[in-house]
Amino acid sequence: MEFRLTFLLLVLFLCMVQVPSETIIEEQKHTQVVKGATRKLFQFVDCGGLCKARCSLHSRQNVCKRACGTCCSRCKCVPPGTSGNRERCGSCYTDMRTHGNKFKCP
Repeated sequence: MEFRLTFLLLVLFLCMVQVPSETIIEEQKHTQVVKGATRKLFQFVDCGGLCKARCSLHSRQNVCKRACGTCCSRCKCVPPGTSGNRERCGSCYTDMRTHGNKFKCP
């Protein structure tokens, strides 16, 4: 009987120890590691939410969100506001062009 009680207490203790380690794993999901020669650590960017806000006043919202999503996934940045401020995301965002040589990123 004592063995069962001791075993039960040990199992409960191990379950309680496992909970904090899972929360640490959840926090680490917000970063991405890119493996290769440059090995950089990128911060997670919610492209869907940021592009939805960026394109909220656009006349063609679906086209805007698609282009914004492409630019966000490549550059890991979406400028603040609904228009302008493109220089905030750097040359990756400002220099990306379409096949018609127009600016790709909204």
